Amino acid sequence: MWRSLLLKGTTCLLQVADPKFLHQRHFSSLCLRLFPHRIIHRPPEAPCVPRLRGTGCLLAHRGTRAYKKDAKSTVEFPVSPITVTDIKQYIRFKDIPFHDGYSCLHIPSIFVDSSARKDSFSLFINKTTGQFLCKDTLVEGSWEDFQDCLEVMQKEGQDFLSPHVLLGYPESVEEQEERERELREVQRIWSSAVPLTDLPEDEAQLIKTMFQITKVSNATLKKFGVRLFRPTKSLVFPWFGGSNSSLKGVKLISAQNTDTEKVTYTEATVPKCSSYHNLFGLPLVGRMDSEVVVTGHELDTLAVSQATGLPSVALPRGISCLPPVLLPYLEQFKRVTLWLGGDIRSWEASKIFSRKLGLRRCSLVRPGEYQPCPVEALAQGKNLSRIIKASIPAAHKSIVSFKQLREDVYGELLNTEQVAGVKWTRFPELNRILKGHRKGELTVFTGPTGSGKTTFISELALDLCIQGVNTLWGSFEINNVRLAKIMLTQFAMQRLEENLEQYDFWADKFEELPLYFMTFHGQQNIRTVLDTMQHAVYLYDINHVIIDNLQFMMGQENLSVDKFAVQDHIIGAFRKFATNTSCHVTLIIHPRKEEDDRELQTASIFGSAKASQEADNVLILQEKKLVTCPGRRSLQVTKNRFDGDVGIFPLDFIKSSLTFSAPIKGKHKLRKVPTKPENEEVEGSEVAVKKDGVKKERTEKANKTTKTSRPVKNPSTAE
Repeated sequence: MWRSLLLKGTTCLLQVADPKFLHQRHFSSLCLRLFPHRIIHRPPEAPCVPRLRGTGCLLAHRGTRAYKKDAKSTVEFPVSPITVTDIKQYIRFKDIPFHDGYSCLHIPSIFVDSSARKDSFSLFINKTTGQFLCKDTLVEGSWEDFQDCLEVMQKEGQDFLSPHVLLGYPESVEEQEERERELREVQRIWSSAVPLTDLPEDEAQLIKTMFQITKVSNATLKKFGVRLFRPTKSLVFPWFGGSNSSLKGVKLISAQNTDTEKVTYTEATVPKCSSYHNLFGLPLVGRMDSEVVVTGHELDTLAVSQATGLPSVALPRGISCLPPVLLPYLEQFKRVTLWLGGDIRSWEASKIFSRKLGLRRCSLVRPGEYQPCPVEALAQGKNLSRIIKASIPAAHKSIVSFKQLREDVYGELLNTEQVAGVKWTRFPELNRILKGHRKGELTVFTGPTGSGKTTFISELALDLCIQGVNTLWGSFEINNVRLAKIMLTQFAMQRLEENLEQYDFWADKFEELPLYFMTFHGQQNIRTVLDTMQHAVYLYDINHVIIDNLQFMMGQENLSVDKFAVQDHIIGAFRKFATNTSCHVTLIIHPRKEEDDRELQTASIFGSAKASQEADNVLILQEKKLVTCPGRRSLQVTKNRFDGDVGIFPLDFIKSSLTFSAPIKGKHKLRKVPTKPENEEVEGSEVAVKKDGVKKERTEKANKTTKTSRPVKNPSTAE
């Protein structure tokens, strides 16, 4: 633990420190003896506050801005990889009994007095990450923290450690004020909200109709403590947790009708979503219950509980995330049924979550016309118990028949729009060609040096991230601060250096995005990068990884090997990763050097054979270097494995916001590019350039005649 604290608090110093320091396992025995005494015997005036994971040092003075290192600024990983075998060997070496659970190892808590432990195995160690959680004291930490705590306990000859060893290091003033402000806001909302059972009958019926929960009884609403916040007409769902089951947060859900006669819900949580780790309905689960239904929405949990009588809980962020810190609370169940919704996205999320929970005990409710989400099934009078009993096991098979795939095929035909993936809002022309952003695919992106590849792909990824696609950036060419500045400018659609008074407003909104950055810079080993990506997919449910760029994966350790063979190996590794984890990987590759007057092709990609073969999509940022007018850049799709459509459309660069956008409708037309041999594509592009040149000459003559021509500055980008 102590080593971890020092590492987190000296991030800047480690950049110039001896790399061997990172691999030192323990401090001296003197240091181990001093640290616990100083923390356990803290003076009374020192505050004892909950530990915040991912918090770094704060260096601030009066009158200056306080900067902090938040969990979203970096993705934390163990100093050295840990496996479940290593964890078991260490625990056996320390003579600690354990139970092998589904996703965690259970051991007696070292933070509870041995006389009070009895036979309770209340400390859970995640088999994948090594992170631990004590359910009795709510102490949590990394695998290194756990090892250090055991060393301190044994060296001091103690039977247990005080929970304050990990709970007691101080927060910054800014963090304390923010936490206290959030707690006051939680109490204000909860005290102002009115139980639905206390509302007049006509008002209660109106609210139920608005949220389409007319079949949910008042008894069920009272059982789960659901209230109404009248100022915003929002349902309030409480988060009770901790050893004393106190109110720790609330979620407000508002309903809005759409043209399709379906209700869409908007959610707001206090505290913010990154700190909102609630399993709604968990306090109602008994210690002896062995079966649970996990849903993606609080209203679905109400429907399942009322219709089946089974214990049911809802995920805090729907189908987008299952935080590993919640896994210990699901360990007691021998059977977990995942009923996350009635569409294809919930089906894919169920498959991913079942790997975290343990395939052998999970069953999935397959979405379909007769198996919608629970609240819709209840409204339609369907038998929810029968649907749950018909759920299929999550354990994968090595060989499947069409009979097993039949429903999946039907589901894709029924949900063609959702199968196509997440649509871009800033690039509608790209939706017309690629149809959407899909999980498990590999996209190769290239463009001339200095054309704005990083700037464009950052906006492309930001567009998806705003829509809830959990994104991990691996920027090896430019540092994270500069990349974050570019993305924040694109997010705010303005230059914030000219409007610094708006920085906090936009930064607060930008901070809420599910966006993470790898801390690598410069050349890196492919194995290290893949381990980082694998851990991020597990810990943060990452759906999109951007690697900028491939050339930085080809380190100096393979000088004796053909560079094309090295590149083929790396591309194959990314292809396998995308397929196995259902995570979309966007790989930026520099092109070969081409003449300035020639457009790039698929064959222009450096080492293109393997790259174009393995990729599902190939995107090329074209730049007409000899043209000095708006629209000199365009995006070309030369491969689309989803449905085969390819094409090209122009882009306009807006320097003030660092964004790309399609020109005004009518100014340019979408040009479809049919699949042709490479030489025919080049000839076609040359003809198109000649036609554009003729049109330009005619326009210039007309402008000279009318004397209305105006010079246009050439926009530039920073890649």
